Amino acid sequence: MGAAAQDATTAWAWPLTPPWRVLRGFEAPKTHYSAGHRGIDMPAQLADAIHSPTSSTVYFAGMVAGRPVLTLQSSDGLLLSFEPVKTTLAKGEPVARGEEVARVASGGHCDQRCVHFGVRREGEYVSPLLFFGGVPRAVLLPLD
Repeated sequence: MGAAAQDATTAWAWPLTPPWRVLRGFEAPKTHYSAGHRGIDMPAQLADAIHSPTSSTVYFAGMVAGRPVLTLQSSDGLLLSFEPVKTTLAKGEPVARGEEVARVASGGHCDQRCVHFGVRREGEYVSPLLFFGGVPRAVLLPLD
């Protein structure tokens, strides 16, 4: 698929109902252990539905660092994580694109209520916005 090079026909579905907004964008860390923002924050209200952006399988549902997290694994191996969430799904359950997978829970790290959405590809965090068809892929050009 060339994960970052999806077109509009294969783009993911936005996980929250419109309007689609981002409170804080992805900020890649300089190293694996340095500061950064390893996902995007989307404004949400308590108990808002969260939908699977793509067909996937539940990879993890539980607490991480005191926050309730749901992680889905897409068919191409991407890991999609949402927090804070409340879900009844269990590891291994399949979910369809657009299917409700969780509800917004209390807690989280935003000043105002939000859902944090992160994506990992082969262990590296990448911007979730790459998969919605609206962010062009960066291309390095030669200096000469």
